[in-house]
Amino acid sequence: MSGIKNQLELINLEKRYGDTIAVSGIDLSLPDNTYCCLLGPSGCGKTSLLRMIAGHEEITSGDVILNNQNISDKSPAERSTSMMFQNYALFPHLKVIDNVAFALKIAGVNKTVRHARAMELLESVQLHTMSERYPSQLSGGQQQRVALARALITKPKLLLLDEPLSALDPFLRIEMRSELKVLQRKLGITFVHVTHSQEEAMALADIILVMNDGKVEQQGSPMTLFNKPRNAFVARFIGGHNVIEGQGLPISIREDRIKLTLGGTDEVTGVEFLGSVVRLKVNSGLGPLTVVQSDMEFTQARLDLGDQVKASWSKKDQLQLEA
Repeated sequence: MSGIKNQLELINLEKRYGDTIAVSGIDLSLPDNTYCCLLGPSGCGKTSLLRMIAGHEEITSGDVILNNQNISDKSPAERSTSMMFQNYALFPHLKVIDNVAFALKIAGVNKTVRHARAMELLESVQLHTMSERYPSQLSGGQQQRVALARALITKPKLLLLDEPLSALDPFLRIEMRSELKVLQRKLGITFVHVTHSQEEAMALADIILVMNDGKVEQQGSPMTLFNKPRNAFVARFIGGHNVIEGQGLPISIREDRIKLTLGGTDEVTGVEFLGSVVRLKVNSGLGPLTVVQSDMEFTQARLDLGDQVKASWSKKDQLQLEA
């Protein structure tokens, strides 16, 4: 893969804080024009990994390769990368156009040229009519677009995003993640995006790294991770799966592959109507199960709290997990 332009490679990357290992032995190879999400719970090492790629965190050992060049010892400004921070970090005293153009001003680019480039980017994020406003006059979603345009002004080969959607309300979060994906494809550069939201990672990514305790538990496409989680942690964290453990042989069954029929020894303990689907909690002989039914299936079955049911599934839907 060495001939692929702007490929990002991480080779046995590690970060230690004293005796604490924050990131351990991370290997990754991303082709150009890839949307990659680093997914995991708080404290799993995903932000430390992002900051090492950006040059904001010193690498303990290992290498970061971008476009076939080792950038491990380079400063953030020398890396051809750009980072969009979680809090946006806009300058309150600067107008939108000058916030976006700031890096070019520092680089000595004249005002006419840098403003023209800033307006191009503001147009790409649908904010060209607000170039003369100040950050305080913008909504959260608009501020995010400004921060995104500012991060792209230097034409980076790699854009790094630290939980960029976490401050937005749920409706706007869905709208903005769609815009991010479109923009990434339009620009043709690689995005590496930190998130703790499974839904966000599944919607955006070409490749997901599921992280836990400083390590990558599994990496792959959203479809691969959902259909073939490697172990119990990935199955539970990705969601949509029941993990059944016993006698050293953990298995996973998707929530939508379990059938419920009346008259068994299992009990319905929860019913959640979620629009097109209904999620049921069942106390079974194998432990608690979650079952997802279509609204039509639920209407026909008419299950309710306290109903005695039998939970069953096809053996082909069982996935053997690594211990």
